[in-house]
Amino acid sequence: MKSEEESVKESLRVGVSFGLTSAVITTLGLMVGLNASTGSRLVVIGGILTIAIADAFSDALGIHISEESENEHTTKEIWMSTVFTFLAKFLFAMTFLVPVLLFQLPTAMVVSVAWGLMMLGLLSFKIALNQKEKPYKIIAEHIFIAAIVVLATNYIGTWISKVFN
Repeated sequence: MKSEEESVKESLRVGVSFGLTSAVITTLGLMVGLNASTGSRLVVIGGILTIAIADAFSDALGIHISEESENEHTTKEIWMSTVFTFLAKFLFAMTFLVPVLLFQLPTAMVVSVAWGLMMLGLLSFKIALNQKEKPYKIIAEHIFIAAIVVLATNYIGTWISKVFN
């Protein structure tokens, strides 16, 4: 049986790991795609806010249902994971507003991708240390997946702009 402290730490780990990863991947994907298709700061800001709210609730509910289906967690653990997932996803997604508000959109995209990959890299490093694995393998795997998302959404956004403009 887990202690109260272990239970909180596990729920926090689940929520922050999932929330940060999802915030980076979905927010960057949406931002890059919207930028490539519209070049509009307003549209990119709207996308970030939409992801921060709608996707944070969606991911939190997804974690909630996933944890319930495992039938291994207390109601309190399930709700803590739900809340921590929402907060992590919402807060990390909102950090992407800062470069868009401070810089011209092309610069903001570069800063945002660098920021997102750095956050994902730091999380991956921590995961590797906790699993006693070689950090470069886990970091490279996670960064590679994020890069695929960024490249794919950029190409899709560019295609949309060409086809529908």
